[in-house]
Amino acid sequence: MTAHPHPAPNNEWDGRFWQAIAHGRLELQRCAECGTFRHPPGPVCARCGATSSEWVESAGTGEVWSYTVIHPPTLPAFRERTPYGAVVIRLDEGVFMVSNLVDTPVEQLATGVRVTVAISEVDDGVYLPLFREG
Repeated sequence: MTAHPHPAPNNEWDGRFWQAIAHGRLELQRCAECGTFRHPPGPVCARCGATSSEWVESAGTGEVWSYTVIHPPTLPAFRERTPYGAVVIRLDEGVFMVSNLVDTPVEQLATGVRVTVAISEVDDGVYLPLFREG
């Protein structure tokens, strides 16, 4: 069995995001000037250009904005999981995240479905922000 790829925080912007996930919280970066949320985290607000930001805990609620079903051939690490669904979630704060829905068969994937974050340990000490209906 091939190991799944792990997130690799590599800079000061996404390190805080992954640290919060590992502690069971979904935190989002927000511009300290205009209040615009941004994901993935970054050094500059795309709306106003400000460089100051803050971190805010998200309720982790949103909706499935789009989805696709992944079929073989795929990367070896994901071969045993196919077919599986990749979803684009629009969080209520307005940012988008690519993730998976847990406990939802691919045949039941649909847009507009309300979801809640389900932070899950997917490997020893590795946590991801997955989502479930509800």
